[in-house]
Amino acid sequence: MFALPPAFEEKMKKILKEEYPAFREGYELPRKFGLRINRDKITPEEFEKLAPFELTPIPWVDNGFYYGENDRPSRHPFYYSGLYYLQEPSAMTPANILPVNPGDKVLDLCAAPGGKATELGAKLHGKGLLAANDISGPRARALLKNVEVFGIPNSLILNEVPAKLAENFPEFFDKILVDAPCSGEGMFRKDPDTAKAWKPEKPLECARMQKEIILRAADMLRPGGMLLYSTCTFSPEENEQMISFLMKERPEFEILPIPNRYEGFAPGRPELIEKEWLPAELWDEDVFDSLTEEQKASLTNCARIWPHRMGGEGHFLALLGKKGDTLELALEEPVVKKGKKKRKEKQSDSAKKFSKELTPFFDFAKDLDVDWDFTRIEVRKGQVYYVPAESAAVRGLVFLRNGLYLGEIRKDRFEPSQALAVSLKKAQYWNAIDLPADDERILHYLKGETIEIEPEEAKSPKGWQLLCVSGYPLGWGKLVNGLLKNKFLASWRLS
Repeated sequence: MFALPPAFEEKMKKILKEEYPAFREGYELPRKFGLRINRDKITPEEFEKLAPFELTPIPWVDNGFYYGENDRPSRHPFYYSGLYYLQEPSAMTPANILPVNPGDKVLDLCAAPGGKATELGAKLHGKGLLAANDISGPRARALLKNVEVFGIPNSLILNEVPAKLAENFPEFFDKILVDAPCSGEGMFRKDPDTAKAWKPEKPLECARMQKEIILRAADMLRPGGMLLYSTCTFSPEENEQMISFLMKERPEFEILPIPNRYEGFAPGRPELIEKEWLPAELWDEDVFDSLTEEQKASLTNCARIWPHRMGGEGHFLALLGKKGDTLELALEEPVVKKGKKKRKEKQSDSAKKFSKELTPFFDFAKDLDVDWDFTRIEVRKGQVYYVPAESAAVRGLVFLRNGLYLGEIRKDRFEPSQALAVSLKKAQYWNAIDLPADDERILHYLKGETIEIEPEEAKSPKGWQLLCVSGYPLGWGKLVNGLLKNKFLASWRLS
């Protein structure tokens, strides 16, 4: 039988009561594996027809699938072209639920390794801003890779503490996701080592940290914006009690109903904020007494995902709104932000405004069918970036990437980046080679090898080529005498 910490079992018996036996039996069931479609590149319907996997739709995630135990999606070329992200099914829920519209400024505050950030970025469809932050340097680097594999061009990857971000971004973001570091009780079946490391005081330690995080996030949300708070734990002090704390400290926040709520979601538990459920160190009569009966009752708008009720691990979610003129409108229908139309400059006109240093880039970019604002092109030490319009806000912050890395200028030539390749659509570069996913040359390319190209497969017999797999860009190569010299990024290569 799956081993659980005795103190954890006693706590769960108290919370679940008659449901506890079913909860306990759930640990003997095999865990589910899922992948989430990149909605900016492909629809679920298109992917089902294209992918060679045994797929079953996840009922509460509109772009999520369970895959078969014999599938190996992490080694398939579609993974490297950013068509999907491998993610535990319940973990897909927070970013799926948070309403994000193209043009929004969105923050994922605790973003590594990138499962939720990539979904938020895909929802933006290249418009607006995705700021994704993680306090850990190594985890932030993993986050950067996953965001770039997904082809998200309008990202800002940060490596900062929440308090520092709040100084630079007061009431700045339209939507914020806080997937808070937690005691991980909902992931015991997925990761037995988490269960072994758990101790009764762990939820309290996490709750202290979560208080700082959620308040800083609240201060970065604009009036009328929405914040999605989530954990992968069952502890009341990290869930309902944390939401109650936020409403006491920031009374402008209210708990909103979760849109398109799945029937398997259990409601939040208002009774879990009462004194009997709080550790003595956390009990604060001011929090409990400051809430109205309506606020306490609204905790049922939160959602609890129980593994014995659904095909996923444990999760908690709360969708919160910051009171303002636009909140009700945002809930009723998507808000599409429209700016004033500007005259689209010809690329040659824009190029004249830059130094000669950028000439190699513009020589390459003339073959790209991309609607860029060329005033946002920056070059730093030979590296060329397409930066977000909101770039001024990052001054003084530690970041790994500000915008899309386009490539590098080396003497008199431009070397396009891997990030640029996967951010494109096949039709956006005239010189594209398209091979089917089962062509053995694709695997050789992913391993960093030179591959042979037949004359009829390329529009030009030489020069830069955008190699695609079944119509989706994979990376660059340079064609010389029928051989495609491999330019696939070394750190992404298939071993």
